Amino acid sequence: MALFLGERSPALLDRSGDTPVRVFESASILVYLAEKFGEFLPEDTAARAETFNWLFWQMDAAPYVGGGFGHFYAYAPEKNEYAINRFTMETKRQLDVLNRQLAERSYLASDEYTIADMAAWPWYGELVRNNVYEAAEFLSAHEYPHLLRWADDIAKRPAVMRGQRVNRVWGEETSQVAERHDASDLET
Repeated sequence: MALFLGERSPALLDRSGDTPVRVFESASILVYLAEKFGEFLPEDTAARAETFNWLFWQMDAAPYVGGGFGHFYAYAPEKNEYAINRFTMETKRQLDVLNRQLAERSYLASDEYTIADMAAWPWYGELVRNNVYEAAEFLSAHEYPHLLRWADDIAKRPAVMRGQRVNRVWGEETSQVAERHDASDLET
């Protein structure tokens, strides 16, 4: 399988079968891989629907956080108080939605880790853990204890810890893996 970036969209070309399969966009890739390997996507219809609910909620909601809040809070060349306040209000609403959901279960869709968590964690988990935009204090992340617990639990998963080393260009050199072609690449 090859994973590559298209113009701006993640894409995958699976050449493991007789006919190559082209898959693009994050949610589609997550669903494809979960189905192919039989992991992280429940077979039960109701549990599967709940996983898709949260996966597609994230696909709809997160660009607002990254494209709106992130831009105006961290990257805009000129600070615009109205824009920062407007996007902050929506970001905090989303954090509250997640916090309420996570008050009742370990992970977004259930007590099992799914592709919904994989999709949401880099945006929301790392935001409240202060690893995105350095905005946790500004957003009062401490007010979302269930979201923080979820974020920390996922950050401790060995596969997540390995994944964060791939293509990392900051930190100590021993924590960086410039390219990954085989599982053994993470052992160096």
